[in-house]
Amino acid sequence: MAESLFEKVSMTHPCFAREKGRYGRVHLPVASRCNIQCRFCRRDFNRVEDRPGVARGLIKPFDAAERVDEALRLCPAITVVGIAGPGDPLASGEAIAAFERVREVHPEIMLCLSTNGLMLPDYAARLIEIGVSSITVTVNAVDPDILHKIVSRVAFRGVTYKGTDGAKILIERQLEGIRAVSKSAMVKINTVLIPGVNDGHIALTAKTVADAGARMYNIIPLIPQHEFASFPPPGCADVERARAEAGRYIDVFRHCKHCRADACGIPGVSEFASELSAAPETFSHG
Repeated sequence: MAESLFEKVSMTHPCFAREKGRYGRVHLPVASRCNIQCRFCRRDFNRVEDRPGVARGLIKPFDAAERVDEALRLCPAITVVGIAGPGDPLASGEAIAAFERVREVHPEIMLCLSTNGLMLPDYAARLIEIGVSSITVTVNAVDPDILHKIVSRVAFRGVTYKGTDGAKILIERQLEGIRAVSKSAMVKINTVLIPGVNDGHIALTAKTVADAGARMYNIIPLIPQHEFASFPPPGCADVERARAEAGRYIDVFRHCKHCRADACGIPGVSEFASELSAAPETFSHG
């Protein structure tokens, strides 16, 4: 990645900026599908939960630029348009279409994507061509024997894989995708820390993604829900220990706000998602 672009992202992307509380972002909830099932993930439509995978509803890609216009009127400090759900942005072409629409109307704004990485190799060239400058990939393990305990199924090219077969495909595709985009975009890794499952695997995961070209690593404490509803979340000491292990190989990000898929405003300072136009509630579980 060109250092000038890295510096721009580091300065003005609200998730990375050195001056916290100055820059804003808007998330476009256009991703209607997901192609994997994580055992901790429960997508939902509501107005109250502050976590990934939640939105008030979905918008159409063609409406993306109008949504950004509306967000900028509410929060002129917005510098980034991101797509982070509520499904996976690359499980269909919706995110690409939305980014293309935003780029037509707002060529000055930064674009950001968060994905599980399964389809990242297929879309890598197009994402870079459009000008996506930061890409977050959720990598919860790089050992199939661990990952299959976290991801119950992977739908890839019309076939659903379970167990270590699905985990192997997902890991291979994630690392291929990271290598494909890391020279042109800031790559951040999210890892959900799950005590007793992947908490002893953080160092190897961090080293592996760093070797593939990732530049930043984010530990997300488990939110107990879905199949992991009875699992205890990691404590502060567990999170700090994981950060220290990851920090041996890669810069560690410490300011995650667990943003909703329809977030709008300055993280930790202002939130305008509820003031944006409502969207219909609809999911595809294909």
